[in-house]
Amino acid sequence: MKKVLIAGYNGSMGQKVVKLVQSLDDFVISAVVSPTTTAQDVKDLALGDDVKVYHDASEVADGDADIWVDFTAPAAVFDNATAAIQHGIQPIIGTTGLSDEQVKKLQSLAKEKGIGGLIAPNFGMSAVLLMKFARDAAKYFPDVEIIEMHHADKADAPSGTALATAKMIDQNRPEHESSPDKVTTLDHVRGGDYHGIHIHSVRLPGYVAHEQVLFGGPGEALTIRQDSFDRGSFMSGVKVALEHADDLKTLVVGLENIL
Repeated sequence: MKKVLIAGYNGSMGQKVVKLVQSLDDFVISAVVSPTTTAQDVKDLALGDDVKVYHDASEVADGDADIWVDFTAPAAVFDNATAAIQHGIQPIIGTTGLSDEQVKKLQSLAKEKGIGGLIAPNFGMSAVLLMKFARDAAKYFPDVEIIEMHHADKADAPSGTALATAKMIDQNRPEHESSPDKVTTLDHVRGGDYHGIHIHSVRLPGYVAHEQVLFGGPGEALTIRQDSFDRGSFMSGVKVALEHADDLKTLVVGLENIL
């Protein structure tokens, strides 16, 4: 049995992960972490008396888990991932907001400790495929913009998925200069700019997680879109990550690396 620690277990995504792990024969929840832990949470989620309940990652000890699944907040994820690696626990990180520099630091620490793991901007299969298709299309359509739409409570912008999409596009599109902004009457009206790829973030109630990648060419256009209508859709990717954790010898970025 693989022991799983769930950080952010009482959040919207964390509760889904709890139910997922409880449904798997080869995995067991051994510990949970959340600064807002309450006795009622433990009771409502039927965690059991053997599960260690922590308020902070600093309380975690060696041997508490084999795998650390993190769905917390951008402000906490780097420290959480660091704690996981330092305790010899394989991190599976679904929390977005890590900077490129932080990712490199975590990868260096994981290499030093001989720990493999996964940082996934998105666990939805539709999102992973969107990124793959967008990367392939960029070779033929270098003019591109991204629109990502999420629920009003999402803490970071742009989304990790949108930023990962832009990075994959940038790696594959030909050398290219985007059309300049000749006249703008409102600051940031073109959204954020990643190497000439404009990213627009929408935060509204009623949305869950959605992304469009818009390509334009002479006389034609291509739009690739994915929609996640329920957080349960991400659990298929989390399940794949759990089942392939032992295959990860380094800390990799992107679920596509283990599909």
